[in-house]
Amino acid sequence: MSQQDTEQTAFTDDVTDAEEREAAHRARGTARPITVVGNPVLHHPCRPVSEFGTPELAQLIDDMFASQRAAEGVGLAANQIGVDLRVFVYDCPDDDGVRHTGHIINPVIDDLPADQRILDDGNEGCLSVPGAYAELPRPDYAVCRGQDQHGNPVVVGGSGFFARCLQHETDHLNGYLYIDRLSKRDRKDALKQMAELTPKYETVPNEG
Repeated sequence: MSQQDTEQTAFTDDVTDAEEREAAHRARGTARPITVVGNPVLHHPCRPVSEFGTPELAQLIDDMFASQRAAEGVGLAANQIGVDLRVFVYDCPDDDGVRHTGHIINPVIDDLPADQRILDDGNEGCLSVPGAYAELPRPDYAVCRGQDQHGNPVVVGGSGFFARCLQHETDHLNGYLYIDRLSKRDRKDALKQMAELTPKYETVPNEG
């Protein structure tokens, strides 16, 4: 995709009434415990959603918003509450402080040309690796394409922290945690950080 193509993309409005939309989802939802590293559902690609407009899908999205808020997160993938489906929700500010709120089903991140891949070395954390943070280079701009709960096309773009969120959540649905992108030493350090802290939110115990 060229810069011109990117500029001509019609992006979905995920800013208008962000607070009200998030609150409505959360009010209808029930918070669920968060799966953590080691749970099998986090370590394989999730199944694509093929049925849209169902009460079950709407309830899943509502529950994900409730779970995200309960865990004080800015993004949450379905497998982080144990559901093997390609869905994520987000309520995340960009680097200008603009609040973005929405959900994306069957997400795909656009491949950026090399001349547009400016890496941001910011810190990254994850609700499924509670308490741990590590620097992880990611492109500072991202475009994510997918569908909404009714099957309508969604295209969301963002920079900085929001771009990191879009890439992080899509990684989840592809079966990757951010620590999987770290060096062996940094991954070990992140897991040590996790082991030394008690999560502030309910988690799903791993078996064994």
